[in-house]
Amino acid sequence: MDLSALQHILSSLSGARIACVGDLMVDRFVYGDVTRVSPEAPIPVLARKRELVMLGAVGNVARNAAALGGEVCLVGMIGGDAEGVEALRLIKAEAGVEGFVVTDASRPTTLKTRFVSGGQQLLRVDMETSGAASGDVEQRLIRTVRDVARDVGVVLLSDYGKGVVTDGVIEACRASGAVMIVDSKARSFARYGAVDIVKPNAAELAHATDMPTVSDAEIEAALTHALTLCEAKAILVTRAARGISLAVRGEPIRHFPGVPREVFDASGAGDTTLAALGVALAAKVDIADAIAFAMLASGVAVGKAGTAVVTPEEMIEASISAHMAPAEAKIVTPQRMADEIARWRAKGLKVGFTNGCFDILHKGHVAYLAQARAWCDRLIVGVNSDRSVRALKGEGRPVNDLEGRAVVLAGLGSVDLVAPFDEDTPIGLIEAARPDVLIKGADYAESEVVGGDFVKSYGGEVRLAQIVDGYSTTAAIARMQEKA
Repeated sequence: MDLSALQHILSSLSGARIACVGDLMVDRFVYGDVTRVSPEAPIPVLARKRELVMLGAVGNVARNAAALGGEVCLVGMIGGDAEGVEALRLIKAEAGVEGFVVTDASRPTTLKTRFVSGGQQLLRVDMETSGAASGDVEQRLIRTVRDVARDVGVVLLSDYGKGVVTDGVIEACRASGAVMIVDSKARSFARYGAVDIVKPNAAELAHATDMPTVSDAEIEAALTHALTLCEAKAILVTRAARGISLAVRGEPIRHFPGVPREVFDASGAGDTTLAALGVALAAKVDIADAIAFAMLASGVAVGKAGTAVVTPEEMIEASISAHMAPAEAKIVTPQRMADEIARWRAKGLKVGFTNGCFDILHKGHVAYLAQARAWCDRLIVGVNSDRSVRALKGEGRPVNDLEGRAVVLAGLGSVDLVAPFDEDTPIGLIEAARPDVLIKGADYAESEVVGGDFVKSYGGEVRLAQIVDGYSTTAAIARMQEKA
Protein backbone atom coordinates (compact mmCIF):
# COMPACT_ATOMS: atom_id res chain seq x y z
CA MET A 1 0.00 0.00 0.00
CA ASP A 2 1.45 3.38 -0.99
CA LEU A 3 1.82 6.10 1.62
CA SER A 4 -0.84 8.48 0.29
CA ALA A 5 -3.51 5.74 0.24
CA LEU A 6 -2.52 4.66 3.74
CA GLN A 7 -2.69 8.18 5.13
CA HIS A 8 -6.11 8.68 3.52
CA ILE A 9 -7.43 5.52 5.21
CA LEU A 10 -5.92 6.40 8.57
CA SER A 11 -7.49 9.87 8.46
CA SER A 12 -10.93 8.28 7.90
CA LEU A 13 -10.77 5.86 10.84
CA SER A 14 -11.28 8.29 13.69
CA GLY A 15 -14.70 7.71 15.19
CA ALA A 16 -15.42 4.49 13.28
CA ARG A 17 -17.61 2.50 15.68
CA ILE A 18 -17.30 -1.27 15.93
CA ALA A 19 -18.40 -3.99 18.33
CA CYS A 20 -15.95 -6.78 19.15
CA VAL A 21 -17.84 -9.81 20.44
CA GLY A 22 -16.45 -13.20 21.40
CA ASP A 23 -14.11 -15.21 23.57
CA LEU A 24 -12.01 -13.05 25.88
CA MET A 25 -8.64 -14.29 27.08
CA VAL A 26 -5.68 -13.15 29.12
CA ASP A 27 -2.33 -13.81 27.44
CA ARG A 28 0.67 -14.11 29.75
CA PHE A 29 4.22 -14.30 28.37
CA VAL A 30 7.02 -15.40 30.69
CA TYR A 31 10.48 -14.61 29.27
CA GLY A 32 13.79 -15.95 30.48
CA ASP A 33 17.04 -17.72 29.66
CA VAL A 34 17.69 -21.43 29.36
CA THR A 35 21.28 -22.39 30.16
CA ARG A 36 20.91 -25.85 31.68
CA VAL A 37 18.82 -29.01 31.83
CA SER A 38 17.02 -29.95 35.03
CA PRO A 39 18.72 -32.70 37.09
CA GLU A 40 15.23 -33.95 37.98
CA ALA A 41 14.07 -34.66 34.42
CA PRO A 42 15.31 -34.11 30.84
CA ILE A 43 13.67 -30.69 30.58
CA PRO A 44 15.10 -27.15 30.19
CA VAL A 45 15.25 -24.88 33.22
CA LEU A 46 13.92 -21.39 32.47
CA ALA A 47 15.48 -18.60 34.55
CA ARG A 48 12.57 -16.13 34.60
CA LYS A 49 13.50 -12.54 33.75
CA ARG A 50 10.27 -10.72 32.97
CA GLU A 51 6.58 -11.17 32.32
CA LEU A 52 4.06 -9.47 30.03
CA VAL A 53 0.29 -9.70 30.48
CA MET A 54 -2.17 -8.51 27.84
CA LEU A 55 -5.65 -9.08 26.46
CA GLY A 56 -5.95 -11.91 23.96
CA ALA A 57 -8.49 -13.23 21.44
CA VAL A 58 -11.41 -10.78 21.14
CA GLY A 59 -9.61 -8.54 23.63
CA ASN A 60 -6.66 -8.32 21.26
CA VAL A 61 -9.00 -7.53 18.37
CA ALA A 62 -10.51 -4.70 20.41
CA ARG A 63 -7.22 -3.18 21.48
CA ASN A 64 -5.89 -3.28 17.89
CA ALA A 65 -9.06 -1.66 16.55
CA ALA A 66 -8.82 1.09 19.16
CA ALA A 67 -5.11 1.65 18.51
CA LEU A 68 -5.93 2.30 14.85
CA GLY A 69 -8.50 4.96 15.77
CA GLY A 70 -11.75 3.05 16.17
CA GLU A 71 -14.32 3.49 18.92
CA VAL A 72 -14.73 -0.02 20.30
CA CYS A 73 -17.37 -1.79 22.37
CA LEU A 74 -15.97 -5.07 23.74
CA VAL A 75 -18.36 -7.88 24.72
CA GLY A 76 -16.90 -10.98 26.35
CA MET A 77 -17.06 -13.29 29.34
CA ILE A 78 -14.80 -13.82 32.35
CA GLY A 79 -14.83 -16.09 35.36
CA GLY A 80 -15.11 -15.03 38.97
CA ASP A 81 -11.36 -15.31 39.57
CA ALA A 82 -8.17 -13.28 39.80
CA GLU A 83 -7.62 -13.60 36.06
CA GLY A 84 -11.05 -12.07 35.50
CA VAL A 85 -10.08 -9.12 37.68
CA GLU A 86 -6.88 -8.83 35.64
CA ALA A 87 -8.89 -8.83 32.39
CA LEU A 88 -11.11 -6.01 33.67
CA ARG A 89 -8.05 -4.00 34.66
CA LEU A 90 -6.51 -4.49 31.22
CA ILE A 91 -9.74 -3.44 29.47
CA LYS A 92 -9.99 -0.30 31.59
CA ALA A 93 -6.39 0.60 30.67
CA GLU A 94 -7.10 0.44 26.91
CA ALA A 95 -7.90 3.88 25.50
CA GLY A 96 -10.78 3.75 23.07
CA VAL A 97 -12.17 0.44 24.40
CA GLU A 98 -15.40 0.31 26.43
CA GLY A 99 -15.88 -3.03 28.11
CA PHE A 100 -19.23 -4.82 28.51
CA VAL A 101 -18.17 -8.01 30.25
CA VAL A 102 -20.41 -10.77 31.61
CA THR A 103 -19.17 -12.81 34.57
CA ASP A 104 -19.78 -16.54 34.92
CA ALA A 105 -18.55 -17.50 38.37
CA SER A 106 -18.77 -21.20 37.52
CA ARG A 107 -15.88 -21.13 35.03
CA PRO A 108 -12.30 -19.82 34.96
CA THR A 109 -11.25 -16.87 32.87
CA THR A 110 -9.41 -18.24 29.84
CA LEU A 111 -5.67 -17.83 30.46
CA LYS A 112 -2.86 -18.78 28.11
CA THR A 113 0.64 -18.72 29.57
CA ARG A 114 3.59 -18.97 27.19
CA PHE A 115 7.15 -19.59 28.33
CA VAL A 116 9.68 -18.05 25.95
CA SER A 117 13.47 -18.18 25.65
CA GLY A 118 15.65 -16.94 22.82
CA GLY A 119 12.59 -15.92 20.84
CA GLN A 120 11.17 -19.47 20.92
CA GLN A 121 8.16 -20.71 22.85
CA LEU A 122 9.14 -23.60 25.10
CA LEU A 123 5.70 -24.39 26.47
CA ARG A 124 2.14 -23.05 26.52
CA VAL A 125 -0.15 -23.76 29.47
CA ASP A 126 -3.90 -23.13 29.03
CA MET A 127 -6.52 -22.67 31.73
CA GLU A 128 -10.00 -22.73 30.23
CA THR A 129 -13.47 -24.21 30.00
CA SER A 130 -14.88 -24.73 26.51
CA GLY A 131 -18.51 -25.38 27.36
CA ALA A 132 -21.05 -23.02 25.78
CA ALA A 133 -22.60 -20.32 27.91
CA SER A 134 -26.18 -21.18 28.86
CA GLY A 135 -29.09 -20.08 31.01
CA ASP A 136 -28.84 -16.64 32.61
CA VAL A 137 -25.24 -16.14 31.48
CA GLU A 138 -26.16 -16.61 27.81
CA GLN A 139 -29.18 -14.32 28.16
CA ARG A 140 -27.01 -11.60 29.68
CA LEU A 141 -24.58 -11.95 26.75
CA ILE A 142 -27.44 -11.70 24.24
CA ARG A 143 -28.90 -8.59 25.91
CA THR A 144 -25.47 -6.98 26.05
CA VAL A 145 -24.82 -7.62 22.36
CA ARG A 146 -28.21 -6.16 21.42
CA ASP A 147 -27.50 -3.04 23.45
CA VAL A 148 -23.99 -2.30 22.20
CA ALA A 149 -24.35 -3.35 18.54
CA ARG A 150 -27.35 -1.21 17.66
CA ASP A 151 -25.29 1.83 16.58
CA VAL A 152 -22.06 0.36 15.22
CA GLY A 153 -20.95 0.02 11.62
CA VAL A 154 -19.27 -3.37 11.97
CA VAL A 155 -19.54 -6.33 14.33
CA LEU A 156 -16.42 -8.48 14.65
CA LEU A 157 -17.18 -11.93 16.05
CA SER A 158 -14.19 -13.88 17.42
CA ASP A 159 -15.15 -17.52 17.88
CA TYR A 160 -12.35 -19.44 19.62
CA GLY A 161 -14.77 -22.11 20.82
CA LYS A 162 -14.59 -21.07 24.47
CA GLY A 163 -18.31 -20.63 25.04
CA VAL A 164 -19.35 -17.06 24.22
CA VAL A 165 -20.44 -17.56 20.60
CA THR A 166 -23.74 -19.38 21.04
CA ASP A 167 -26.51 -19.49 18.46
CA GLY A 168 -28.33 -16.81 20.42
CA VAL A 169 -25.31 -14.51 20.44
CA ILE A 170 -24.83 -15.04 16.69
CA GLU A 171 -28.47 -14.12 16.04
CA ALA A 172 -28.16 -10.99 18.20
CA CYS A 173 -25.10 -9.91 16.19
CA ARG A 174 -26.89 -10.48 12.87
CA ALA A 175 -29.98 -8.61 14.09
CA SER A 176 -27.93 -5.44 14.57
CA GLY A 177 -27.88 -4.87 10.82
CA ALA A 178 -24.17 -3.98 10.94
CA VAL A 179 -21.59 -5.50 8.63
CA MET A 180 -20.64 -8.77 10.33
CA ILE A 181 -17.23 -10.42 10.05
CA VAL A 182 -16.58 -13.77 11.72
CA ASP A 183 -13.14 -15.08 12.68
CA SER A 184 -13.90 -18.73 13.32
CA LYS A 185 -11.92 -21.68 14.67
CA ALA A 186 -14.97 -23.94 14.10
CA ARG A 187 -14.87 -26.73 11.54
CA SER A 188 -18.19 -25.63 10.01
CA PHE A 189 -18.98 -22.07 8.92
CA ALA A 190 -22.67 -22.90 8.40
CA ARG A 191 -23.73 -22.01 11.96
CA TYR A 192 -23.10 -18.29 11.38
CA GLY A 193 -25.76 -17.96 8.68
CA ALA A 194 -25.67 -15.23 6.01
CA VAL A 195 -22.92 -13.09 7.56
CA ASP A 196 -21.00 -10.68 5.38
CA ILE A 197 -17.53 -12.27 5.70
CA VAL A 198 -16.07 -15.39 7.30
CA LYS A 199 -12.30 -15.03 7.84
CA PRO A 200 -10.41 -18.33 8.30
CA ASN A 201 -6.70 -18.81 7.77
CA ALA A 202 -5.47 -21.35 5.23
CA ALA A 203 -5.23 -24.18 7.77
CA GLU A 204 -8.75 -23.50 9.06
CA LEU A 205 -10.10 -23.43 5.50
CA ALA A 206 -8.41 -26.77 4.84
CA HIS A 207 -9.97 -28.18 8.02
CA ALA A 208 -13.44 -26.94 7.08
CA THR A 209 -13.31 -28.32 3.51
CA ASP A 210 -10.97 -31.34 3.78
CA MET A 211 -9.07 -29.86 0.82
CA PRO A 212 -5.47 -28.66 0.34
CA THR A 213 -4.93 -24.89 0.58
CA VAL A 214 -1.37 -24.13 -0.50
CA SER A 215 -1.36 -22.96 -4.12
CA ASP A 216 -3.68 -20.34 -5.61
CA ALA A 217 -5.50 -23.07 -7.53
CA GLU A 218 -6.02 -25.11 -4.35
CA ILE A 219 -7.25 -22.06 -2.48
CA GLU A 220 -9.73 -21.27 -5.26
CA ALA A 221 -11.11 -24.81 -5.22
CA ALA A 222 -11.41 -24.82 -1.43
CA LEU A 223 -13.10 -21.41 -1.34
CA THR A 224 -15.55 -22.41 -4.05
CA HIS A 225 -16.45 -25.53 -2.08
CA ALA A 226 -16.65 -23.63 1.21
CA LEU A 227 -19.27 -21.29 -0.23
CA THR A 228 -21.47 -24.32 -0.93
CA LEU A 229 -21.20 -25.38 2.71
CA CYS A 230 -22.43 -22.14 4.28
CA GLU A 231 -24.55 -19.04 3.65
CA ALA A 232 -21.79 -16.45 4.12
CA LYS A 233 -21.78 -13.72 1.50
CA ALA A 234 -17.96 -13.90 1.25
CA ILE A 235 -15.03 -15.88 2.60
CA LEU A 236 -11.67 -14.19 3.11
CA VAL A 237 -8.71 -16.49 3.77
CA THR A 238 -5.44 -15.24 5.24
CA ARG A 239 -2.37 -17.04 3.90
CA ALA A 240 0.55 -15.63 5.88
CA ALA A 241 3.31 -14.46 3.49
CA ARG A 242 1.20 -15.51 0.49
CA GLY A 243 -1.29 -12.76 1.26
CA ILE A 244 -5.08 -12.91 1.27
CA SER A 245 -7.64 -14.45 -1.08
CA LEU A 246 -11.26 -13.33 -1.27
CA ALA A 247 -14.27 -15.23 -2.58
CA VAL A 248 -17.49 -13.22 -2.96
CA ARG A 249 -20.62 -15.01 -4.15
CA GLY A 250 -21.17 -14.50 -7.85
CA GLU A 251 -17.74 -12.90 -8.41
CA PRO A 252 -14.33 -14.24 -9.49
CA ILE A 253 -11.96 -15.12 -6.65
CA ARG A 254 -9.38 -12.41 -6.07
CA HIS A 255 -5.84 -12.86 -4.74
CA PHE A 256 -3.97 -10.13 -2.88
CA PRO A 257 -0.27 -11.13 -2.78
CA GLY A 258 1.60 -10.58 0.46
CA VAL A 259 5.07 -9.21 1.09
CA PRO A 260 7.54 -11.56 2.85
CA ARG A 261 8.41 -10.19 6.28
CA GLU A 262 10.59 -11.24 9.17
CA VAL A 263 8.27 -13.10 11.54
CA PHE A 264 9.15 -12.79 15.19
CA ASP A 265 5.88 -13.85 16.81
CA ALA A 266 2.70 -14.77 14.91
CA SER A 267 0.59 -14.76 18.11
CA GLY A 268 -2.46 -12.61 17.49
CA ALA A 269 -1.66 -11.76 13.86
CA GLY A 270 -5.12 -12.95 12.82
CA ASP A 271 -6.66 -10.68 15.46
CA THR A 272 -4.77 -7.71 14.02
CA THR A 273 -5.97 -8.57 10.50
CA LEU A 274 -9.57 -8.80 11.72
CA ALA A 275 -9.34 -5.51 13.62
CA ALA A 276 -7.78 -3.57 10.74
CA LEU A 277 -10.25 -4.99 8.23
CA GLY A 278 -13.19 -4.21 10.50
CA VAL A 279 -12.17 -0.64 11.30
CA ALA A 280 -11.51 0.09 7.61
CA LEU A 281 -14.90 -1.28 6.54
CA ALA A 282 -16.63 0.65 9.34
CA ALA A 283 -15.05 3.78 7.83
CA LYS A 284 -16.54 2.84 4.42
CA VAL A 285 -13.19 1.95 2.86
CA ASP A 286 -13.36 -0.11 -0.34
CA ILE A 287 -12.86 -3.85 0.30
CA ALA A 288 -9.66 -4.06 -1.78
CA ASP A 289 -8.10 -1.13 0.08
CA ALA A 290 -9.34 -2.54 3.40
CA ILE A 291 -7.57 -5.83 2.64
CA ALA A 292 -4.33 -4.06 1.71
CA PHE A 293 -4.61 -2.08 4.95
CA ALA A 294 -5.17 -5.27 6.96
CA MET A 295 -2.19 -7.02 5.36
CA LEU A 296 0.08 -4.08 6.20
CA ALA A 297 -1.13 -4.10 9.81
CA SER A 298 -0.61 -7.85 10.12
CA GLY A 299 2.89 -7.54 8.67
CA VAL A 300 3.79 -5.08 11.42
CA ALA A 301 2.21 -7.28 14.11
CA VAL A 302 4.23 -10.41 13.31
CA GLY A 303 7.44 -8.45 13.84
CA LYS A 304 6.52 -7.68 17.45
CA ALA A 305 6.55 -9.73 20.64
CA GLY A 306 3.36 -11.27 21.95
CA THR A 307 -0.19 -10.32 21.02
CA ALA A 308 0.89 -6.80 20.19
CA VAL A 309 -1.12 -3.84 18.93
CA VAL A 310 -0.24 -1.91 15.78
CA THR A 311 -0.33 1.89 15.70
CA PRO A 312 -0.86 4.27 12.76
CA GLU A 313 2.69 5.54 13.19
CA GLU A 314 4.09 2.01 12.82
CA MET A 315 2.02 1.43 9.70
CA ILE A 316 3.29 4.65 8.13
CA GLU A 317 6.86 3.64 8.92
CA ALA A 318 6.26 0.17 7.45
CA SER A 319 4.83 1.70 4.28
CA ILE A 320 7.82 4.01 3.90
CA SER A 321 10.28 1.16 4.54
CA ALA A 322 8.54 -1.08 1.98
CA HIS A 323 9.21 1.49 -0.73
CA MET A 324 12.83 2.08 0.24
CA ALA A 325 15.87 0.27 -1.06
CA PRO A 326 17.00 -2.33 1.51
CA ALA A 327 20.03 -0.22 2.45
CA GLU A 328 18.00 2.93 3.00
CA ALA A 329 15.61 1.04 5.29
CA LYS A 330 18.53 0.39 7.68
CA ILE A 331 19.07 4.13 8.33
CA VAL A 332 17.14 4.96 11.49
CA THR A 333 16.26 7.63 13.99
CA PRO A 334 17.18 7.10 17.66
CA GLN A 335 13.56 6.14 18.41
CA ARG A 336 13.41 3.53 15.67
CA MET A 337 16.79 2.23 16.81
CA ALA A 338 15.36 1.76 20.30
CA ASP A 339 12.29 -0.02 18.90
CA GLU A 340 14.44 -2.40 16.83
CA ILE A 341 16.68 -3.12 19.81
CA ALA A 342 13.63 -4.00 21.90
CA ARG A 343 12.58 -6.52 19.23
CA TRP A 344 16.09 -8.00 19.08
CA ARG A 345 16.31 -8.26 22.86
CA ALA A 346 12.96 -10.02 22.97
CA LYS A 347 14.54 -12.62 20.69
CA GLY A 348 17.52 -12.98 23.03
CA LEU A 349 19.95 -11.43 20.52
CA LYS A 350 23.23 -9.77 21.49
CA VAL A 351 23.47 -6.12 20.40
CA GLY A 352 26.73 -4.42 19.41
CA PHE A 353 27.48 -0.74 18.80
CA THR A 354 30.33 1.07 17.12
CA ASN A 355 30.70 4.51 15.65
CA GLY A 356 32.81 6.68 13.39
CA CYS A 357 32.87 9.22 10.56
CA PHE A 358 33.36 6.61 7.80
CA ASP A 359 34.07 9.41 5.35
CA ILE A 360 35.65 7.35 2.58
CA LEU A 361 34.83 3.69 3.10
CA HIS A 362 37.87 1.49 2.48
CA LYS A 363 39.14 -2.04 3.04
CA GLY A 364 40.11 -1.25 6.63
CA HIS A 365 36.58 -0.15 7.48
CA VAL A 366 35.06 -3.26 5.91
CA ALA A 367 37.37 -5.57 7.86
CA TYR A 368 36.76 -3.62 11.08
CA LEU A 369 32.97 -3.83 10.76
CA ALA A 370 33.11 -7.52 9.88
CA GLN A 371 35.10 -8.17 13.04
CA ALA A 372 32.68 -6.07 15.11
CA ARG A 373 29.70 -8.02 13.74
CA ALA A 374 31.38 -11.30 14.69
CA TRP A 375 31.15 -10.24 18.35
CA CYS A 376 27.37 -9.73 18.34
CA ASP A 377 24.14 -10.85 16.69
CA ARG A 378 23.13 -7.35 15.53
CA LEU A 379 25.47 -4.42 14.88
CA ILE A 380 24.48 -0.75 15.07
CA VAL A 381 26.82 1.83 13.54
CA GLY A 382 26.59 5.39 14.81
CA VAL A 383 27.77 7.79 12.09
CA ASN A 384 28.72 11.44 12.62
CA SER A 385 26.69 14.14 10.90
CA ASP A 386 28.46 16.50 8.50
CA ARG A 387 28.68 19.18 11.21
CA SER A 388 30.06 16.68 13.68
CA VAL A 389 32.71 15.51 11.19
CA ARG A 390 33.83 19.10 10.55
CA ALA A 391 34.12 19.68 14.29
CA LEU A 392 36.39 16.64 14.58
CA LYS A 393 38.34 16.75 11.32
CA GLY A 394 38.31 20.42 10.28
CA GLU A 395 37.19 22.29 7.17
CA GLY A 396 37.08 20.31 3.95
CA ARG A 397 35.65 17.30 5.69
CA PRO A 398 33.65 15.26 5.19
CA VAL A 399 34.43 14.44 1.59
CA ASN A 400 31.12 12.54 1.34
CA ASP A 401 27.93 13.92 2.89
CA LEU A 402 25.95 12.13 5.60
CA GLU A 403 23.40 10.61 3.23
CA GLY A 404 26.10 9.09 1.03
CA ARG A 405 28.11 7.75 3.97
CA ALA A 406 25.03 6.29 5.68
CA VAL A 407 23.75 4.52 2.55
CA VAL A 408 27.15 2.97 1.82
CA LEU A 409 27.46 1.71 5.40
CA ALA A 410 23.92 0.36 5.32
CA GLY A 411 24.76 -1.58 2.16
CA LEU A 412 27.25 -3.75 4.06
CA GLY A 413 26.01 -7.16 5.19
CA SER A 414 27.82 -6.74 8.51
CA VAL A 415 25.77 -3.66 9.42
CA ASP A 416 22.21 -4.04 10.71
CA LEU A 417 21.33 -0.42 11.49
CA VAL A 418 22.93 2.97 10.83
CA ALA A 419 22.09 5.73 13.31
CA PRO A 420 23.31 9.27 12.47
CA PHE A 421 24.13 11.65 15.34
CA ASP A 422 24.92 15.37 15.36
CA GLU A 423 26.70 15.62 18.71
CA ASP A 424 30.47 15.57 19.01
CA THR A 425 30.30 12.12 20.65
CA PRO A 426 27.84 9.22 20.35
CA ILE A 427 27.18 9.00 24.09
CA GLY A 428 23.48 9.83 23.63
CA LEU A 429 23.02 6.97 21.17
CA ILE A 430 24.99 4.60 23.38
CA GLU A 431 22.83 5.44 26.39
CA ALA A 432 19.69 4.90 24.32
CA ALA A 433 20.95 1.61 22.85
CA ARG A 434 22.52 0.13 25.99
CA PRO A 435 24.54 -2.29 23.83
CA ASP A 436 25.79 -5.60 25.14
CA VAL A 437 29.15 -4.93 23.51
CA LEU A 438 30.71 -1.56 22.59
CA ILE A 439 33.36 -1.78 19.87
CA LYS A 440 36.10 0.63 18.89
CA GLY A 441 39.38 0.33 16.99
CA ALA A 442 42.53 -0.93 18.66
CA ASP A 443 44.15 2.46 18.04
CA TYR A 444 42.19 3.52 21.16
CA ALA A 445 42.90 2.45 24.71
CA GLU A 446 39.87 0.90 26.42
CA SER A 447 39.80 3.78 28.90
CA GLU A 448 39.48 6.24 25.99
CA VAL A 449 36.37 4.69 24.45
CA VAL A 450 33.40 7.05 24.77
CA GLY A 451 30.62 5.30 26.65
CA GLY A 452 32.85 2.49 27.87
CA ASP A 453 32.31 3.13 31.57
CA PHE A 454 28.55 3.38 31.02
CA VAL A 455 28.37 0.06 29.15
CA LYS A 456 30.46 -1.73 31.76
CA SER A 457 28.28 -0.29 34.56
CA TYR A 458 25.38 -2.62 33.61
CA GLY A 459 27.50 -5.65 32.73
CA GLY A 460 28.26 -4.92 29.08
CA GLU A 461 31.73 -5.25 27.57
CA VAL A 462 34.10 -3.07 25.58
CA ARG A 463 36.09 -4.70 22.78
CA LEU A 464 38.84 -3.31 20.56
CA ALA A 465 38.92 -4.43 16.92
CA GLN A 466 42.16 -4.82 15.02
CA ILE A 467 43.04 -2.12 12.48
CA VAL A 468 44.20 -3.14 9.00
CA ASP A 469 47.61 -1.52 8.44
CA GLY A 470 48.00 0.83 5.53
CA TYR A 471 44.38 1.95 5.26
CA SER A 472 42.95 5.22 6.59
CA THR A 473 40.66 7.96 5.31
CA THR A 474 43.29 10.64 5.94
CA ALA A 475 45.86 8.72 3.86
CA ALA A 476 43.31 8.17 1.09
CA ILE A 477 42.53 11.90 0.94
CA ALA A 478 46.26 12.73 0.88
CA ARG A 479 46.81 10.37 -2.06
CA MET A 480 43.92 11.94 -3.96
CA GLN A 481 45.33 15.42 -3.35
CA GLU A 482 48.76 14.34 -4.58
CA LYS A 483 47.28 13.00 -7.82
CA ALA A 484 45.29 16.20 -8.31
